[in-house]
Amino acid sequence: MNPADAVSEWQTRGFVVLPAFLSDDDLAPALSELPTMFPTPDGFHDGTDERRTRYLEDEFDGIDGFPFASTEFSMLAVHPKIMDLAETLLGQSDLRLSSAETWAKFTGATSYDQELHRDYLNQTILVPSTEDPYQHLELFVFLTDVPKELGPPHLVSYEHTAQLPMNPNFYPRKNGSGDFVSPDDNTALYDAEQSGSAPAGSVIAFNTRTFHRGTGLWKPRGARYSMQLIFRPAEADWGQRTAWAPRSHEPAWYNFVPRATPRQLALFGFPAPGHPYWTDQTLTGITQRYPGLDTTPWRQHLS
Repeated sequence: MNPADAVSEWQTRGFVVLPAFLSDDDLAPALSELPTMFPTPDGFHDGTDERRTRYLEDEFDGIDGFPFASTEFSMLAVHPKIMDLAETLLGQSDLRLSSAETWAKFTGATSYDQELHRDYLNQTILVPSTEDPYQHLELFVFLTDVPKELGPPHLVSYEHTAQLPMNPNFYPRKNGSGDFVSPDDNTALYDAEQSGSAPAGSVIAFNTRTFHRGTGLWKPRGARYSMQLIFRPAEADWGQRTAWAPRSHEPAWYNFVPRATPRQLALFGFPAPGHPYWTDQTLTGITQRYPGLDTTPWRQHLS
């Protein structure tokens, strides 16, 4: 799909599926370290990986947050192709990464079938906008093939949901109850959903206003590995899913920073080269904190 068509679909439908957006070569460095992050399918289903018990109670137990134990996973989250896509869909280049997570799911571990919902309640103190300067972009990145039997997300186009209010936010098929939960018969929404089944390297891009849900895994001995990323314009600082400073003294962070470019670091709030924050004093200090970081791009802009 060409960029113009991707932007049009994202804007009019609220999501766009980009099959095999990342190549096998793009994925290879991260996949080579996948066993350091999660059990393999055999390790989980044969019970030979002692980490398997982590995944048995709640669907969200399979999530790890950035910075990842694998530096290659951290680098994949800010891959240049991913950044280019975010800039294209959001129509601007001054972006922030609000969240980055990896998620492993295993057939039979727990229930992964969800109700239709939007993600905005834990991603912004406001409500989602569809105006270009303020949209939040979510990305599902498939690290391995996600056929229908391995729990692809299902999504519903804006044409079926544009008039729905911000509350309720969760839409069970019928007879729901509780705060932000629809009590109505919502079968028509489930009839309108589209499967996001796609091969490894695929990316599903959607707005935080887009209704979607996870589905169950039923392939024998199955496993699904994915990455969830959230980008926002720098101006939209009400999108506060993750604060990076509390995570910036973890060993994985110190492994990531020297590998990253100024463009990648800017996603986390590093001032760009030429910003007045950068002085001899701050650049000396940053090399003391991150000895492996090449500060040349920043020093070149000092007067």
